[in-house]
Amino acid sequence: MENAAVGSLGVSRNRIIAPLWHTLVVLFILLGLSLLSVRSHSLSGMGQSRSRIVNYLAVMAVEWSVVAFVWFGIRLRGVRMRDLVGGAWPDGMAILRDLGITILFLIAANLVLGLLAFLLRVSPNQAIRDVFPQGPAETALYLALALTAGICEEVIFRGYLQKQFAGITGSAALGLVIQGIVFGAAHGYQGPKLMAVIAVYGSLFGLLAQWRRSLRPGMIGHFLHDAITGVLGRHLMR
Repeated sequence: MENAAVGSLGVSRNRIIAPLWHTLVVLFILLGLSLLSVRSHSLSGMGQSRSRIVNYLAVMAVEWSVVAFVWFGIRLRGVRMRDLVGGAWPDGMAILRDLGITILFLIAANLVLGLLAFLLRVSPNQAIRDVFPQGPAETALYLALALTAGICEEVIFRGYLQKQFAGITGSAALGLVIQGIVFGAAHGYQGPKLMAVIAVYGSLFGLLAQWRRSLRPGMIGHFLHDAITGVLGRHLMR
């Protein structure tokens, strides 16, 4: 019998939220795009000869398309998108509370990741440097890309995959860890060492989502991290 206990994001703790074939397709898309980005040495997998603007637009289109496919899959099991996100903010204080939690989370998580990166002797490769925007137009579009990543990747990994893997394995902890590994594996263009760091980061975001029973703090944190890293990255990594 299906466990009726409510899980971290508003759906049953051990419930499979989409057909298994659907999850296999999502994984094929994510890992296929990651492999393509490794081969082409670029964020979108379209090659470094493409302009940053084209790459930004391509990534945004892909991520929103995957979210649309996630929505299609969960609807087959009667799950709503708001069940994955954790609903809307009830009031202004809830927004401020989530913002405060997000800032503290980012400070703690980046201390952990900074230590891990130091131990692994991680250094950004050229593909990462090529992502950083140059000039006002690229910066504006990059911020839209960061917002897209904050929303879409939290829905895909911490909302959909974390709950789905928890349902498949019957373990919330395994669901959290597996989605973190997939999150790292989906960033192939960044190289093996940074992929390991990103997997840990994804797991930390998973812990945040599970604790808060919402993707909202993670969406804010994901956006802020990507936005600040991208805008300042070209100055810090010269």
